[in-house]
Amino acid sequence: MPLFATVATAAFVLAAIIDPSPSAAVMATTAPAAVETEAQEVLATSVEVDDIDRHDWTTSQVIVYGTAPAVGTPDPGTAQAIAAELVAARGWASSEYDCLYALWAKESGWNVYAHNASSGAYGIPQALPGNKMATAGADWATNPRTQIVWGLSYIEGRYGTPCNAWSHSQRIGWY
Repeated sequence: MPLFATVATAAFVLAAIIDPSPSAAVMATTAPAAVETEAQEVLATSVEVDDIDRHDWTTSQVIVYGTAPAVGTPDPGTAQAIAAELVAARGWASSEYDCLYALWAKESGWNVYAHNASSGAYGIPQALPGNKMATAGADWATNPRTQIVWGLSYIEGRYGTPCNAWSHSQRIGWY
């Protein structure tokens, strides 16, 4: 018990005298550096934090997850082009495609045959189990369009939009 009391006291004293940096405390929700581009100015949600009193902190910027770098127009015939077409068909903004691109680049590298050996997730959207995608087509194991159709339906049903799914993935590590 005396050791615990000593450690707890030391921790309390250190917390009182060490000025935590804004990057450690205020920017706990900072998005990847790639988000901080001029092209993302419209997409990135920034809030100025100027009401922090502890240790006389001054204004710091906090970037909210849910944004992704703009990726432009994909090459025709690719899985990304299929996804861009299907995102637009749902009436979502091009920024939703940007989030989808980032999400699936992280999850599978847009590889129709991607397989996570530890979880069993499969395909572009990393469905778990992969055969869930059979609801979108019997060719779910090899057809990027079938996987993308399933993945977009999953995202819409669970997160509403690709940017919401990307935001969740950035905070939690998965979607």
